[in-house]
Amino acid sequence: MKASTTEAGDAHAPTIAGANPWLIALVVALASFMEVLDTTIANVALPYIAGGMGVSEDEASWVVTTYLVSNAIILTASSFLARMFGRKKFFLICLGVFTLSSVLCGFATNLQELLLFRILQGLGGGGMIPVAQSILADAFPPSKRGQAFAMFGVAVVVAPVVGPTLGGWLSDNLSWQWCFLINGPVGVLAMALISLILREPVKSEMRRRETFDAVGFILVATFLSALEMMLDRGLEDDWFSSPTIVMFGTICALAFALMIPWELTRRNPMIDFRMLASRQFGACFLVMLATGAILLATTQFLPELVQQNFGYTATWAGLVLSPGGLVTMAMMFFVGRVAAPRVQPKYLIMVGAALIALSMYGMTNVYGDLGFWFMARSRMLIGVGLPLIFVPIMAASYDGIPPDKTDKASALINAARNTGGSIGVSIVSNVLTHRRQFHQSRLIEQVTPSSQQYQDTLHQVTEFFITRGSSLGQAQSQAMQWIGQQVQTQASFLSYVDAFWVLMWISLAAIPLALTLRRIKLGGAVRGGH
Repeated sequence: MKASTTEAGDAHAPTIAGANPWLIALVVALASFMEVLDTTIANVALPYIAGGMGVSEDEASWVVTTYLVSNAIILTASSFLARMFGRKKFFLICLGVFTLSSVLCGFATNLQELLLFRILQGLGGGGMIPVAQSILADAFPPSKRGQAFAMFGVAVVVAPVVGPTLGGWLSDNLSWQWCFLINGPVGVLAMALISLILREPVKSEMRRRETFDAVGFILVATFLSALEMMLDRGLEDDWFSSPTIVMFGTICALAFALMIPWELTRRNPMIDFRMLASRQFGACFLVMLATGAILLATTQFLPELVQQNFGYTATWAGLVLSPGGLVTMAMMFFVGRVAAPRVQPKYLIMVGAALIALSMYGMTNVYGDLGFWFMARSRMLIGVGLPLIFVPIMAASYDGIPPDKTDKASALINAARNTGGSIGVSIVSNVLTHRRQFHQSRLIEQVTPSSQQYQDTLHQVTEFFITRGSSLGQAQSQAMQWIGQQVQTQASFLSYVDAFWVLMWISLAAIPLALTLRRIKLGGAVRGGH
């Protein structure tokens, strides 16, 4: 089947007469930016939340976990709910729930209230992103989709970078509550604009009579929730030595085993596994998994590195990411307007993956004397690479997808980004923890009192502290403590080196996947079927 540009762009475009599609893209991107921002804005605020609520940082980390879990659950049902309520109404409902729950998070008086409101916030936010992509895919002709997705890409790629910077500044200078309260006025503005500029497309009777795959939804939601809990809590609970992790692992495996045969036999499945099995969309799905892993892992652990090993404040740790965010924003528009309409997606993705891998390779040279701009330049190189992956993968993933399945395709691509991010964070967390222990044990083997090198170092450091006014006994104690701290610091640096090697290989894995993508028509007619 072939659908013309007019058919794809007009028959399904939720616009009003005279409305500029770029205005639609701007408003949709604004709402999406606000939602994605909340996946990372609370990360640097967790110590403040823990202190304000009188709980441990481990308990406070559930503020992040509950949001991700509820976000993943609603993603699976978003395509059906958008068709049932209509895209405009469903988008407004999600935005309203997200905005209200954000404000309630800011006024929460205890951790239980905060977690409840974060769950509601995740449910509202999770439904917005795939619907936003579907609106853009249907509102723009194929020749303009790259540019539209570039604007949307600014939201989903730059927002996780801005999150730690904004969250750190708000927490340091105002209070952690403002990390959530800031969504209130922005959300109200976005709702007003969407109400004015969007019109619901006419729904056919066939689409109105679609049945909800309740069993499929339960299985998919159970699988994603259990997987998210395993990834988030596995390291702290010592993985499968913990009965809790064993329970979540069993639930995850059982739900997955039941989900595949059930979904394959449904006429209107919650997840279209046949779509995932296609060469084009399946490769896009896997590349988006890797992209999500790189985006969220580097966004979380680069600020952690400079805070732990370089003594940066939360604000400065966030600022390390800011130059990369500016580069990403500029590159999004360059790729959308210049590169994507002229170059096949597979080649752009390969170049982007290679640049990110090069950035990660550069970070394997990290050591204690590096300055702010070394870290910032590394992030800027990632900022060049990410748009070269994100914009083409969004355009390529919709190639061959019928207009009535764009909602499902969008939900799956976003689920890949979220799940990939969780997997990436979990992998890097494990690498850092286990390799830090490994390197520390190897370094300690070299720090023996009988070693001449150890005695020389101890003598030199002791003399240093004596010149600072310490007595001989105090200076010797201080010198031994200093040597111990150096061992721990060096072990930490070496563990980050290992983590960056892992991220480099994840980036490189996207290159052979990109090679499997077929050539698409750059502009003109949209390919139907898949």
